[in-house]
Amino acid sequence: MAEELTRWTVRLALAFYIGRIALDLAPRSASARRERLSRGLWTLGCLVLWLHVGCAFQFYHHWSHRAAFESTARETAETMGLAWGGGLYFNYAFMLLWGGDAAWWWWSPTSYRQRSRFISYTVHAYLAFIAFNATVVFESGPVRYAGLGALGLVVFLAAAVGGRFPPGGRRR
Repeated sequence: MAEELTRWTVRLALAFYIGRIALDLAPRSASARRERLSRGLWTLGCLVLWLHVGCAFQFYHHWSHRAAFESTARETAETMGLAWGGGLYFNYAFMLLWGGDAAWWWWSPTSYRQRSRFISYTVHAYLAFIAFNATVVFESGPVRYAGLGALGLVVFLAAAVGGRFPPGGRRR
């Protein structure tokens, strides 16, 4: 049960993540309803990600940062040949960045929509990089194929709308 809950929370978080991106890239006109749905998917994904991390710490790391660091080092050694646990800090940054981005959207939707595209691109590039590594580099089998499929969907949709992602934002 603990393993399934931990696995399915991250899968659901990433599904919400991809759902938000796909919705934003879908070639339709912007509307308040569509923005609310996009923001809802973004927020749910972030909340479920935090639930996933809580499950991982509860069931696998016993609320120990050191245990999580050592586990990350073992997984990195198995995958990359280097026993380095520093990737855990990139995961923490992922959580904080996604959480901060979702909070900004709720607290100041106008400011969020008007932020520079550089900020939006930077946020999404980092989150996509971590999601890609989590699903394609460090996983195998169906999870890896789902990650590649999600990446393919995003690339296809981005090409279909001429690279107009993320929506809104000012050019600087």
